[in-house]
Formats: sequence, structure tokens, C-alpha cells
Amino acid sequence: MKTTIHKSTSRGHANHGWLNTNHTFSFANYYNPERVHFGNLRVLNDDIIAPGTGFGKHPHDNMEIITIPFYGRLMHEDSMGHKQEIGPDEVQVMSAGSGIFHSEFNASETEAVNLIQLWIFTREKNIKPAYDQKKFDTEAARNQWQTLVHDIDGPLKISQHATISRVFLDKGQEIDYQLRNESFGTYLFLVNGKLDVEGIELHKRDGLGIEQTEKIKIKALDNSYLINIEV
Repeated sequence: MKTTIHKSTSRGHANHGWLNTNHTFSFANYYNPERVHFGNLRVLNDDIIAPGTGFGKHPHDNMEIITIPFYGRLMHEDSMGHKQEIGPDEVQVMSAGSGIFHSEFNASETEAVNLIQLWIFTREKNIKPAYDQKKFDTEAARNQWQTLVHDIDGPLKISQHATISRVFLDKGQEIDYQLRNESFGTYLFLVNGKLDVEGIELHKRDGLGIEQTEKIKIKALDNSYLINIEV
């Protein structure tokens, strides 16, 4: 088993006033040659967007983009004609494909929004752009894995061999995760709490990449919210 830990305090950081952001992997003005991607996972940004602000219209292409809010609400609008809000327990997927424009704004004038956005390299170039979002039941993720995104049979699909899932573990609970096979790796991002993963202790907003294994064992040292990105 090969492991790579990224402590929350080691991430690239920028505070633009309207946007307070942390980059697990190289992004914008943050560059670390040892942290460019994990397999097909290219970007993991942890963003806090101030009330009434956001990202104006900008382009993307040939990237699978997944947005997962933790609190607050985000307004999404794109060149495909979608204009929708997304909030906690919802997940948004967008295959940028041959090219799209979109904007993302905090839907509130009084409360901040916190989210992570994942960029995953696409399997096929220049496909037709696509968009989807779905709300998930928190209790269905209580002490068991809840699949959010899967390229074949997930509730949300992207154009890449990947599985994104989450679990809310109560303190003292243990859970295993079975990878598709040893050619895949998985990246764990701890939203809140404290975990022991194969003898490695993770704290809030730590990340852990795991490769060259088929199964991992996880124990909650405190009530924890964990997101798992298998690529």
C-alpha cells in the first residue's frame, strides 16, 4: 500500500476578500511540482465565497467538474441554459466537453457558502457538454458508503472511470472501502472530524491518497464526514 498525506495546513492558500480558497493540488498562483494531480483527479479546491459575490462567466472544456457544497447555497448559470441553485447534501456534475461558459455566485446576500470543487480529467475529448445535479439523503450515508458519482451506474455520471462517495461515521464506528482493483487509487478528503485510516490519523480538511491496495480500513476517532474520490 502506498499513501500520500496532504495536511490541511500544507495546502495552497489565497484570500481575495470575496473568495477564501485552499488548493490541495497546484492551481492558479499555487504551484507545487509534487502536487499536480492524484491519478485523474486534477483539482480539489476548498472555497468559501462571501455573500453576494462569486465567479463571473468563464470558460471550461474537456474536464469533469464536480461541486459539493457544505453550507450556504450557490447559484449556477451556464451556456447550456441551466440556472439552478445547489446547497448542502446536493452534488452538481458538469462535463465541460467541447466547451461551455458558466458562472457561480453565492445565492445569499447575508451568508457565506463553503464548497469543494473537483476537476477530473475526462475520458473522451470534445464530447457534448452535459449538466446534472441531485440531492442526497444524509441518513443513507450514516455509517455506510453512499455513492454520489459513478461513471457506469451512479446516480450522477461523468465521462471518466471514477467513483465519488461519502460517509458520516459516528465516533467508534469502523468501515472498509473496497476499490475496483489495484490499478485504481482513492483520495480521501475529511470534511470534519478525526479518523484513523490504516494507522494514519486524519483531521479536519486533511487529504490522503491511497494506492496499490484493494481495500482500506477506516475508524472514526470522532464523529466524521468523509468524502472518497476513487480514480
